[in-house]
Amino acid sequence: MATTFTWKIVSMVSYPQYQGQTDVVCIIYWTVVGTQDTTFASFSGSTDLTFNPNSPFTPYSQLSETQVVGWVQASLGAPQIATIEANIQQQIDSQLNPPVALLPLPWSQS
Repeated sequence: MATTFTWKIVSMVSYPQYQGQTDVVCIIYWTVVGTQDTTFASFSGSTDLTFNPNSPFTPYSQLSETQVVGWVQASLGAPQIATIEANIQQQIDSQLNPPVALLPLPWSQS
């Protein structure tokens, strides 16, 4: 089965007032969870934003998680997103097919 990747926003830091706007998001904390059947792994990070006064402004109370995830992904770019998801996939693969094993000592088996 294929792995499903879910991007979630954990929290956001904002300036109370910035360039004439209120509650301007400047840092986003996020987590990506990969799930394959009942196995999962995650990766977390943060993204700093630069306010662009020429872009449309969405009031904080009207932001959606989809919009903010879009900001994070646009800031990271496709290569970094692919690296994050590959890292998560590697964690899942290691759980499903462990590269090492802790075996009992052969002389302590009854």
